[in-house]
Amino acid sequence: MRAYERLIKYAKIHTASAEDGEKTPSTGRQFDLARLLADEMKELGVCDVYVDEHCFVYGKIKASEGYENAVPIGFLAHLDTIPDFSGENVRPRLVENYDGGDIKLGDSGRVLSPANFPNLKNLTGKTLVVTDGTTVLGADDKAGVAEIMTAAERIINEKIPHGQISIGFCPDEEIGHGAELLDLDRFGAELGYTVDGGALCDIEYENFNAAGAEVTFRGFNVHPGSAKNTMINASLLSMEFNSMLPSADIPSLTEGYEGFFHLTEMKGNVESATLSYIIRDHDAGTFEARKRCIEHIAKTMNEKYGEGTVTLKQRDQYRNMIEKVKPRYEVVEKAFSAARSLGLDPTASPIRGGTDGARLSFRGLPCPNLPTGSYGHHGPYEHAVCELIDTCVDLIINISKEYTVGI
Repeated sequence: MRAYERLIKYAKIHTASAEDGEKTPSTGRQFDLARLLADEMKELGVCDVYVDEHCFVYGKIKASEGYENAVPIGFLAHLDTIPDFSGENVRPRLVENYDGGDIKLGDSGRVLSPANFPNLKNLTGKTLVVTDGTTVLGADDKAGVAEIMTAAERIINEKIPHGQISIGFCPDEEIGHGAELLDLDRFGAELGYTVDGGALCDIEYENFNAAGAEVTFRGFNVHPGSAKNTMINASLLSMEFNSMLPSADIPSLTEGYEGFFHLTEMKGNVESATLSYIIRDHDAGTFEARKRCIEHIAKTMNEKYGEGTVTLKQRDQYRNMIEKVKPRYEVVEKAFSAARSLGLDPTASPIRGGTDGARLSFRGLPCPNLPTGSYGHHGPYEHAVCELIDTCVDLIINISKEYTVGI
């Protein structure tokens, strides 16, 4: 079975996670895909297949004879799709021999266009998998799941020489909880790769340092007719707070290694208001400076309006994996070598976000991120390219081969 066929199959299974989930997995429906994958892995001949109570799926392909001493490696992808756009009743559609123009997405009124997705200009003649415009496709990260499964099938059936290969599928990546409960001893790899990227040539081993901030404003509400020198409008306080942040340091005005403050939610009235931010930066020093900046603004406003007017809660979320990948840089070098053997010209773009690989790297499993050949994630314009998905399968296989060299 080709990987894109598996993608279409898996995409139809509703696996969205939930932000307000109180346990892992945040939604029980993720078990539907987890159990299906476990059954498929057993049919393929994968060993030690196991689904735990937290919806993590484990399996191993034992080393080929003579390669038992190769470094044990692992490949991981996540089961869930985003919670804030529908992943239910997904209806994938193939667009064969794509003509380079606009693609009408069902009857949704939405159009997948090169005007908004410039990567489409390079896909003329390819076969695309698209949505009907009402849901995500789920290629993030079911393309990665499909690629790992297809690579496993080929490695086993074609008897491709390899060391021990571990396979892992994780829940709740989209809400930032995915890798925390992965049993690394059961997984059994020394080095790993998440298959959760996008563009074909990008091999990623740098990501944002990340924090979240919630700022609460306490106002004082009286009748507006007699409000002079008495009313304190919490909603206006929140606007004042935001105006004190660097106005150009927002996602829509930054790229590459440039960090930002991102206002994700605002709510309130005269008496009470709340702003929610995510804070991102690749550089650890600048990241800390961004957190101090928000603290300083809160302090300044409390000095101006009275202590307790502004309450700030900040929480670190994840850190830049490069700190843990660099000491085992062969995990990157072998991925680059494998890509070049396929005629690709790999690049190392910084991830403007995070992956399970970041958390796993800090838990002791250095884990860069591989491409999936899919684009437009987290919305109805998500699309995957069948031919690029096949190449991603080849990349996984070639990385496995790299660890047998010299043994």
